[in-house]
Amino acid sequence: MAEITLTGKSFEEEVLKSEIPVLVDFWATWCGPCKMMNPIIAGIAEEYDGKIKVCKVNVDENPDLAGQFKIFSIPTVIGFVNGKENSRLMGFTNKENVLALIK
Repeated sequence: MAEITLTGKSFEEEVLKSEIPVLVDFWATWCGPCKMMNPIIAGIAEEYDGKIKVCKVNVDENPDLAGQFKIFSIPTVIGFVNGKENSRLMGFTNKENVLALIK
């Protein structure tokens, strides 16, 4: 499954009501570390298709969501399990650290 682009309208349905764990990547097009994270996030989406939902929030296009989740630095990846935030990471990191957000 490809990454799902979220908006304020789709966030609740795709993340909070999801029956499987969700990784949400808060990013922006101008962010260098975000660009470095893109292949890691895309790889997780492909490798864990059907087991983990991978979503992206462009903070420039969705400032309300960024504010709601107190995103002060990007990239920030938040893991959601059973509709609740499990944990988060800020800045560039590796695949193992991202996957640990939903364990």
